[in-house]
Amino acid sequence: MAVRSASAVWNGGLQDGNGRMRLGSGAFEGAYSFASRFQEGTGTNPEELIGAAHAGCFSMALAHGLEQAGAAPKRISTTAKVHLEKAGEGFKITRIELDTEGEVPGMDAAAFEGIAEDAKRNCPVSQLFAGAEINLKARLLS
Repeated sequence: MAVRSASAVWNGGLQDGNGRMRLGSGAFEGAYSFASRFQEGTGTNPEELIGAAHAGCFSMALAHGLEQAGAAPKRISTTAKVHLEKAGEGFKITRIELDTEGEVPGMDAAAFEGIAEDAKRNCPVSQLFAGAEINLKARLLS
């Protein structure tokens, strides 16, 4: 199977340093810092990238589940909110909130929610975070 890579370079100490993260494909490269991670500074952060990865993986798993159920989606839109909180002397990702909307002709809301729950449990990124609380809010758009 595929092996994907990403890299990060950090310069300096924790609070006064800065760095860059880059996807191996070259599709994204961005700056990050203490301020972009723990405050509201400019740049990206690991949690934001984890959220993008989870939202993308979940959306693909949901599309697959819907197709398997005979209801091909027109569109799926997912947001992932990754919660980074103080834990003892350090920090911990305590939960991820997935919020998804799907345009799926001929699908009823209960079936959509069931397939979305299955996608949440089974997408590879969700499985990676099995020890974390992952909440899902799924809505079928008419």
